[in-house]
Amino acid sequence: MPAMLHAPLREPDKKAVKARLFGVLPVNAPARPAALPRLDDYPFRVSDNVRFGDLDPNQHVNNASYAVYFETGRVALVKDRKYGLMPPGLAWMMVRLDMSFRGELHWPGTIELGLGVSRFGRTSVVFDQVVFSEGRCVASAQATSVLIAEASHRPTPLTEEILRNLEPWRMRTSAGA
Repeated sequence: MPAMLHAPLREPDKKAVKARLFGVLPVNAPARPAALPRLDDYPFRVSDNVRFGDLDPNQHVNNASYAVYFETGRVALVKDRKYGLMPPGLAWMMVRLDMSFRGELHWPGTIELGLGVSRFGRTSVVFDQVVFSEGRCVASAQATSVLIAEASHRPTPLTEEILRNLEPWRMRTSAGA
């Protein structure tokens, strides 16, 4: 008889298989649903219109359009020179956008965009953002923007002036996106 090159195959343990399938083994606790954002917690606000071009074939706003709504909120704050967030030679680059879709949005309509600063890094700012329609939150996001030197396109530390000028836009509570 030839020598066995491999260990013989075993039948799977039926108890172990059932335990895995039916959740008898320990599992992670279910995630807590995030608290519903309140527009009042977002100190910077901008109104916008839902455009017909934002719709998908199902006649509700396409998910990609929300990225534009969130961009509108951020740009309205950081690019407006009166807020002092664009010192000469520096620029903002968005490096992360994490969106949550909370409800359908339809055309026509007006939306309220809310934005607040949730935290600072050495070279970055994290913005919590929301889109509200008719008093309900239809989407939320967290966006991270990094301050860069325009000449080198390299991250640069937040200036004291920028930190001071962002202070009024801090989130009013720990609402989170």
